Amino acid sequence: MRTPRRRTTLIAATTVALLATGTLTAVAAHAAPGCAVSYTVGGQWQGGFTGNITISNLGDPMSGWSLRWSYSAGQTVSDAWNATVAQSGSTVTATNVGYNGSVPTGGSVSFGFNGTWNNSSNPVPTSFTVNGVTCTGSTAPTGAPTTPPLPSTPPPTPPATTPPPSVPQTGLVGWATQNGGTTGGGSAGATTVSTASALTSALNATGAAVIRVSGTINCSGMLRVRSNKTVLGNAGATIVGCGFTVNGDRNVIIRNLTFRNWSDDAINVESSATNIWIDHNTFSNGYDGTVDIKRGSDFVTVSWNRVYSHDKTMLLGHSDDNGSQDIGHLRVTYHHNWYDGSKQRNPRVRFGNPVHVYNNYYYNNAGYGVASTMSAGVLVEGNYFENVKDTYHLGEADSGPGSLVARNNHFVNSPAGQTGGSVAGIPYQYTLDSASSVKSIVTAGAGAGRISV
Repeated sequence: MRTPRRRTTLIAATTVALLATGTLTAVAAHAAPGCAVSYTVGGQWQGGFTGNITISNLGDPMSGWSLRWSYSAGQTVSDAWNATVAQSGSTVTATNVGYNGSVPTGGSVSFGFNGTWNNSSNPVPTSFTVNGVTCTGSTAPTGAPTTPPLPSTPPPTPPATTPPPSVPQTGLVGWATQNGGTTGGGSAGATTVSTASALTSALNATGAAVIRVSGTINCSGMLRVRSNKTVLGNAGATIVGCGFTVNGDRNVIIRNLTFRNWSDDAINVESSATNIWIDHNTFSNGYDGTVDIKRGSDFVTVSWNRVYSHDKTMLLGHSDDNGSQDIGHLRVTYHHNWYDGSKQRNPRVRFGNPVHVYNNYYYNNAGYGVASTMSAGVLVEGNYFENVKDTYHLGEADSGPGSLVARNNHFVNSPAGQTGGSVAGIPYQYTLDSASSVKSIVTAGAGAGRISV
């Protein structure tokens, strides 16, 4: 049952630079022959700030880097992206992640972080070292802001360094690659089913299996999918009236199916189910969720799906009272999905951190795009929002706010949404498409019938 949603006033964040020597200026931290460092504050609010750092290599090529600086006013780093950051006392050390360690002569690399400060002063670090060498080169400032920060302004969109292509965009990417990976039925022989009874038996059988669905199957209720299953739709395969549930099982792949008119959920993942990949499916005109993930489930990727003519789309975490089971789990990647007029929950997130929402196309969503609630941490990155009045926000209905970091999104007749807090780092490699290209990429590739399986 839907409940009225508590709306939070959005505060327009103006990009600001570092507060130093009593005035607001954009800061370029001068740092050595061989390297230069630019340190700026992208946003500053009561108790917190977002830092952005660019290292320019003016010396020999680097195959890996470690940047070190110290704070003089008690600032601390709470989270970072595109670098691994540790702090000991006032000294902060940032090291490259796997995809951005190589920096050629004349090249540069950027990363960002969230931090805390004492609300009195936030002075710029005065010295940086890269791989133990003090940097004395300089880079140009980024330009002074026109307005000072508001005390409660959440952080704006920080920049990102895009990992190099390493996995094909139609292959498995995201959280389902972790925890040993997701292979489904693997190389098991395929069984083709075309009736509800045959489908029910095949899904519920023990042992690894590849199940091919042929034609239109009319069914009811929820069909249980057991561990080590790959479920593939042949051309035009359609499930009408029922849904699939993965309840406590693991290592399941569901691809290339059309679901419509389901009476509960189209796909339900619950009870600590792990390593699930839901890819290239089409959902429409169902009763409840298209893909709901809950009750401690983990390591899930939801990719290249299309949802249309539907209200409640993708729920992550079913209850505000289930933190004891959900905290530390509910890690899900949503990428290249087409939320085609789907009203809300695209997704709605409780507790999971980090939840990665990237390169999705949002179109005419009458309710909202993404909601981060109940201490969740959601990274909203490289998405395309068109005709969406409420793109993303913190809190939803009676659920308290989570954290949300947004970066590199593209907006058409849509506002930037509400951000705040920090999000844990993303552990896997992925290819980030340019947000302005996401509409054409996703509409050409999302949904059933767009791949050969």
